[in-house]
Amino acid sequence: MSQTPLDCAPDDLQVVEQIVRRSGTSFARGMGVLPPDRRYAMFAIYAFCRLVDDVADEDLPFDAKLPRLQEWRGRIAGLYEGCAADPLDRVLTASIERYDLRETDFAAVIDGMQMDAEEVIVAPDLATLDLYCDRAASAVGRLSVRAFGDSSAEADQVAFHLGRALQLTNILRDLGEDAERGRLYLPREVLTRCGVPLDPEAALVSPSLPAACRIIAARAKLHFVAARAAMRLCDRKAMRPARLMAASYAAILSTLVKADWREPSRRLSVPAWRKLLIGLRALVPA
Repeated sequence: MSQTPLDCAPDDLQVVEQIVRRSGTSFARGMGVLPPDRRYAMFAIYAFCRLVDDVADEDLPFDAKLPRLQEWRGRIAGLYEGCAADPLDRVLTASIERYDLRETDFAAVIDGMQMDAEEVIVAPDLATLDLYCDRAASAVGRLSVRAFGDSSAEADQVAFHLGRALQLTNILRDLGEDAERGRLYLPREVLTRCGVPLDPEAALVSPSLPAACRIIAARAKLHFVAARAAMRLCDRKAMRPARLMAASYAAILSTLVKADWREPSRRLSVPAWRKLLIGLRALVPA
């Protein structure tokens, strides 16, 4: 019998991969640069994030979501005590053991989803926004860099900065979509300084919104720069997926900056040919 990725049962691996592919994301294709063991570890991490995020996004009161998030906390704790009840549990357990994934990082991801579930986030202060970015994105990065093949302090710095860069870019890209859900993730200090209303719909039509977005875009750019600097101190091969993500999202940010949020309700994207060129360049480390 030939060895399978992470020494997991083929049926378990298939279930986890199906969760990823059903999400309709390009994530699976992007992880194709990884060898099978690391790729399936990333699939398991993504599947965990996807399922927890689904709980946070459900159109239910917080009182109904909290028990399900608590179940996930117990489920993750159980993995570190040797309890694995289903295919995702088993592939996550194998990933945890193989790559020394930390329980605190899984817990932080759930904390981030809970922030979204327990209230409608509208113009948080800068400290709260940074905490949200750390939990929603950088914690995922801390799990990911270990699966990529680097568990150093410098790799954690890549996760710290790249997670924030990616999350801020998402916020700047999804202003219209978030406003439809009554959400506004731009920080109140920046909105107030620029004279932008703190109401999501009013902010969207404010002539001062582009000025506020430029400030957040500048913050995101600094995080991209710091992430790339940290990558140069890490294992070069392990950082290939991180370089791909950084290059792809930096291109999205550049597109947003050029459009200057003149139509903030419209979700901009990067042309396919440019994505391909960016990907090819990112595979070669500087």
